[in-house]
Amino acid sequence: MNFDTQNPYDKVDYRYCRASSGLRLANYIIDSVVTYLLLVILAIIVALIDPEIVDYLDNGIISRIVAMVFYGIMMAFTEAMLNGKSIGKFITKTKAVNIDGTDISFEKSFTRNLIRVIPFNAFSALGTPSTPWHDVWSDTMVVEEKKVALQQESANLFTVVKKFE
Repeated sequence: MNFDTQNPYDKVDYRYCRASSGLRLANYIIDSVVTYLLLVILAIIVALIDPEIVDYLDNGIISRIVAMVFYGIMMAFTEAMLNGKSIGKFITKTKAVNIDGTDISFEKSFTRNLIRVIPFNAFSALGTPSTPWHDVWSDTMVVEEKKVALQQESANLFTVVKKFE
């Protein structure tokens, strides 16, 4: 049997593979907890090295800006290294991809995650389907890996059936 060698991404309708708002919220909560734990560990290390820096960063607005930028940069590197996955996405088995379903590049990951620093970006994720600014402006989406696999299997099955007609 000769299966279709065409790219399986071309046959999948990713609108049906989008992650639900609940999964997106779970990703956000898990990633936020991990990020703030890392930030606390980093702050302890910095405090041991130079306590005066902690006094400077103790200002409310400066510490919030540092935390937001740290979150965006950490998420960008994590998604770039884990092929579109953050720690939260790894746990919930979801993945950030381009609109056409292909893997995101480092540049796309960096752009997508720096947009997260924009105030009220989190509120843009409310709704069904969840399409936050960092997805819309970077032409990406978060998909469930199980749904993508099912769509690809379905497309492959129909390709095989058509060949026997």
